[in-house]
Order: sequence, then structure tokens, then C-alpha cells
Amino acid sequence: MPVVDGHRQPRGPYTVGAELLGRLVPEAMDHHIDLVAEHDIEIRAAAPGLADLVPARRVTLNAMLPDDERILVPAPRRTLRIANGIADLVREIVEPGRVLAVCNGDQADPTDTELLDVLMRRIPPSVLEIRVYADGPDPPPDTRDAEELWPLVDRCVREGFLHAVAELGARGLELATPGEELWWRYAQRTATALGALGRREEARAVWERARRAGQDPAVHAATAYGLAMLDARDPDPRRRDLGRARGWINQAIAISTLLPDPVQRAFKLGFDRNGLALVELREGRLPEALALVESAIELAAELGERHPVHRMVLLANRAQLLARLGRPKEALEDYAAAIAIDPLFPDYYVDRGNLLFRMGRHLEALADYETALRAGPPLPEAYYNRAEVRLVLGDEEGALADLARVIELDPAYVDAYVNRAGLLAALERDEEARVTAEAGLERDPGNAHLLTVLGQLETAAGRTEQARRLLDLAVERAPGLAAAWGNRGVLRYESADVAGAVADLTRAIELDPQPDLYANRAVALRALGRTEEAEADEARAARRA
Repeated sequence: MPVVDGHRQPRGPYTVGAELLGRLVPEAMDHHIDLVAEHDIEIRAAAPGLADLVPARRVTLNAMLPDDERILVPAPRRTLRIANGIADLVREIVEPGRVLAVCNGDQADPTDTELLDVLMRRIPPSVLEIRVYADGPDPPPDTRDAEELWPLVDRCVREGFLHAVAELGARGLELATPGEELWWRYAQRTATALGALGRREEARAVWERARRAGQDPAVHAATAYGLAMLDARDPDPRRRDLGRARGWINQAIAISTLLPDPVQRAFKLGFDRNGLALVELREGRLPEALALVESAIELAAELGERHPVHRMVLLANRAQLLARLGRPKEALEDYAAAIAIDPLFPDYYVDRGNLLFRMGRHLEALADYETALRAGPPLPEAYYNRAEVRLVLGDEEGALADLARVIELDPAYVDAYVNRAGLLAALERDEEARVTAEAGLERDPGNAHLLTVLGQLETAAGRTEQARRLLDLAVERAPGLAAAWGNRGVLRYESADVAGAVADLTRAIELDPQPDLYANRAVALRALGRTEEAEADEARAARRA
């Protein structure tokens, strides 16, 4: 395979990915046509030039709507899903001994950087050797004007290539005329992408530019909404300014109420009320949040057949609130209605599966997770959740396989290491548990759950000093983790500190009264001669088993 120029200009995201697939997919059509078809989303996203060769099998409703009705922006993690889907495909179709050489690697788009990382991590060099070089020829000057650049930016928005939207959108803002419709489209997409990437101050600056560029009421309502969401959606609660968010969203609602077009008014006002519902939710006011979402759903009834994705989102949001308010049956009805609007949108299968799991309807939850997995590129969350269902259903090997798949797809998914290490330890597969726990600690060195598993393993191996150090650290890092106290209690008992064992086990029971904790404390209490208390613990353990 000749050297691929990985420079992101002018082709943008997946410059390398498109070249790789462009060479491999046509070769695979004779012998792997079904496998290629199973990866239609990934192929068409990374290599749109193959669209005629690879028909779309799974198309979400959002992708088929006109521009003003497309309200969903894929999350930044979608590109990891695409990269993993490509890796799954390449691993199956590539002939061993192939080489992919990339120049201008330091100028590659983040989608290509991520793809190359995934390929190098998941495909052995004997199958596909990847060589990346920093140097390479300079690209020709980019002479595209704002109109010519827009189709690429629009595609990047639809596919979730947010780094490219941020970079190309900034260029479009300089090329377009401030205040005009095209300039506003660039501003809205650029600010949204920057916010999703966590670059909030840059996003705030773009929204502020938009506010100063004109007097269109709809634009001002949208910028006020965008500014509100920067605060309300901040993943770090310490950085959220919900008071400021409420002020901006109130301004958005005030403007939207005055819009002259009834359809635009109903849509924008419902959209903004849904945003205010998020602020109420963040402040712990669930009934108020529910009332706002319900008012938005009533407004959506005025839209006729337009804005179906907007209605879908509102129904799903109401479902989430109903579930949190202890009304699961109504929540399931709303999830069903949302899924019926777009059966190929995977997120709400996962959300409904989570609710069904909490309700004890495990087989239905399993079906929802598996539907989510079929709906798109590899989804680590669905594998993780399916592992929990499989474990409850007694399929321990299936659960271990799913957790291994999560780690393969996303090595930063620390909870998968925690659950896999814990399950392996419970199955007395200690060496595998140790390897998994240590790998997880490389990702999250202070993780109390993983420290607890290692402490448990050290206890079983008789290395009490090391076990004590690990469990002391786990208790220090997470004083509310019952497993850390419980395992330290077992260690203290085995170290002849029986009174200390009772104290630790008592604290563990206060945090999470599980039958094994009562049983272990009963043993320690008997050793102290406290027979009546021990018998009471044994009875509690039997009742809870």
C-alpha cells in the first residue's frame, strides 16, 4: 500500500481512514459482503466515497430530516465507536502482512489519530503494520470560500466530527459575513461543538459574537439557550453556575414567547422549556422539571408532522424524570413512544434497559441492550450493562466476555476493570483478577474499588502487610465503600485483631447491610464470646441470603 498523506487539509476527518477503507472494502466485496454490510455506518461515515458501494442499512431519523429539524449532535465518543467498528472490520478482511504508512501524521485530524491508535492497539503488526511519520509534503492552499466550505462542516456536524467542526467552523466565521444566515449557521455549529468538547470559554466567546452580530430574535433566543447550557451541562458540578444558566434560559423563553411564526414559536419555546427543566433537575426540583417537559410536549402537539426528533427527545426526557420520581410504568410507556419514533436510535434502548434492570425485568433489559448493540457501531456502555444482566442471570462467562469487550473497545472504561476483577476474584481466578485490577489501576491509580480487590487477593495469598496497606488506602480514598471496610475486617480477623474486625465489619454493614458481612461479623463476635450478638447476625444473614 503506498504512503498515505494524513494531512487533514483539505479532505478533513478520516483522510487516512477513507484511504484505508477505499483500498480494503472493494477487495472484500467478493468474499465478505455480509461483513461489509454489517459495518455500513462506520464505512459511510469515514469513507463517504464508498456510499454507492456500501448501501445504508441503518439510518436514524435525525439523518433524514431537513437542517432546521436536526437537533441531535453526536457525542464526542461516537468517533471512538466508529474507529472500533473499522478495527473490527479490518481485522476480519485484511490479509496478513499488509503495511499502512502515513506521512504528515502530526497534521492528521483527531479522527485519524484516534483510528490509528485503535488499529495499532487492536490489530497485531503481523496482520497490519502501521508506520506514522511526522514529515510530509505541504498541502495546497485552501482557497474555499464560506459557501464551498459549508458542506464539509455540515457533514462533520451530522457525523459528530466535533474537532473538525470547531476548526473549520472558526475559518467559516472569518469568511462569511457577520450577521448573515450562513455566518449564523457557522456560529451555532461551532459554539455547539466547542461546548461538547469541553472548550466552554471558547464556546461562550462565539455565542457572544453571535449576540453582537445582529438583532434577529430567533438568533438571540438560541444564543441565550446556548449560553445557559454551557453552565447547566458542565460535567463538573463545582463549575456549574445554575443561577446564571437560569437567567440565560429565562431570557431565551422570554424571546421565544414573542416569535411571530406559530410553528417556530411552539418549537423554540418547547426547546427552551426543556432546557429550563435541566436547570430544575440539576437543582433537585424534579416535579418542576417534569412540569416543564410536559408543557414542552403539549407545545410539540402544535407542530404537526414536523420536528419528530424533538418530540422523541422530550418523551425520553419525561421518561427519565418519571423513573426518578418512582413512576416506572409511565416511564416505560414514554420510552416505548420515543423508541417508536426512531427505532434505530440506540440511546433509549440503553436507558430503557437500565430501568427494566432496576425493575427486575432482566430478560427484557437484556433484549434492549442487544438491540442497542445491533443499531450502530460498538457501544461499550451496552456491553457493560449487558454484563450486569448476564451476571444476574447466572451467565458468569458471558459477563466476563462482555467486560473484556468493554476494555478492548475503551481501555479508559475503569468500571469495567472493577467489575471484571471483582467477578474473577469471586470465582477464585485470582491471577486473572490481579492482572485486571493492576491494569485498571494503571488507568486510575487511586481507584478504591480496584485497591479493595487487590487487598482481597493479597489477603487470600497470606501477604497481610501488603493487603493492609492496600485496604487502608482504599478506606482512605473512599470512606463510603462498604467492600473496603468489609475486606479490611476480614484481614483484621485473620491477623488476630478481632475487635478491629468487628469495628470494620460494623461500619461496612452500616454502609451496605449484605448477608456476607453479617456472617463474617458473627464469626468475629463468637471469637470475642459475644454469642447472643453473633446469633442475631447469623439470623440476619439467613434472612437476607
